[in-house]
Amino acid sequence: MRRARVWIFVLLILIVALGLGAFFLSQVLSTQNNNQQQTSLVEIYAAKQNIPQGGDITADMLMTISIPQDQVITVMYTKDELAQLTTNKVARFPLDQGVIITESMVVNKSEAVSIAGPTWASLVPPGMTAISIPANRLTLAGYGVADGAHVNVNACFLFVDVDPTFQSILPNTAGLLQGPGTLPDKLPVISLSAGTVADTGPQGRLELDPSVQQPFYIMPAEAQRPRPACQVLLQDVIVLKVGNFPLGATSSTPDQNQQQQQAQTPVAPDVVTLIVTPQDAITLTYLTYTNTILQLSLRNPNDQSRQATEGATLQFLLSQYNIPMPAKLPYSTQPRIDVLVVPVLPNDAPQPQQ
Repeated sequence: MRRARVWIFVLLILIVALGLGAFFLSQVLSTQNNNQQQTSLVEIYAAKQNIPQGGDITADMLMTISIPQDQVITVMYTKDELAQLTTNKVARFPLDQGVIITESMVVNKSEAVSIAGPTWASLVPPGMTAISIPANRLTLAGYGVADGAHVNVNACFLFVDVDPTFQSILPNTAGLLQGPGTLPDKLPVISLSAGTVADTGPQGRLELDPSVQQPFYIMPAEAQRPRPACQVLLQDVIVLKVGNFPLGATSSTPDQNQQQQQAQTPVAPDVVTLIVTPQDAITLTYLTYTNTILQLSLRNPNDQSRQATEGATLQFLLSQYNIPMPAKLPYSTQPRIDVLVVPVLPNDAPQPQQ
């Protein structure tokens, strides 16, 4: 009898424990559900496309993204605030695609500051400038360079020796001096002989021939030959535009008539506009007006590396690529070759007659 009472008592304890466990479990699940409700997602507006500075904000330009409710701040526009965002609102500054729109990014049309100049000027980052340089098929890598491309800018120079005082190409022209002589009761006189400046020619140098032990005055047989040198000046430069911008237009996107006209009458571009720093813009201006040859080399837009390069000169080519100097042999080819001529192939386009 006592054992039966004990088992009944134990059973009652188990039933009470199970009831309390079920009660606490329901409370925990209820708390979790409340937390999930508190952290529910809220839809806010973001830019569906790039919106230019001063552009109207319309519903077609917007998209919604979902974020946790606890991350929503008051300056964001939620889904029920579409009318407030699209009514008489323009972009205060350029908005990139995917950017969450806040109150500081838009402004009423009546309060907007008018933007002078073309809209493509907003494509130039702050602190940078856009400058144009001459271009042709070789400069543009066979017209492989297009708008938005990343390029390196190469430059080739011609160097000559000049007289430091005259700033003229050496050698100087030599003149023959007469005298010194004196006249009675006069100061010493030194005069140029008539016509000597043109007759004497360029200034040479005196050399001693070791075979006959006689001095000879050596004069140059031709004008000084310029010495070329090439080097990479700028790396990872972004191309803003290949060719001319639409004349008189203020939009970077040509209209349908302009696109049809460009498709019907394609014109080879003769200018390219680059986005560079103000210092690099001054450098390119100097190079353009000093007849320096500029050439663009196309690069991968995902490659942001910088490589140290060595300038190409005749000495560099001979040493770097192990180019031998031809030996002076007692025989040669016929006919003589003074200039390397590019061969004309059958499929080449006919050259216009001069």
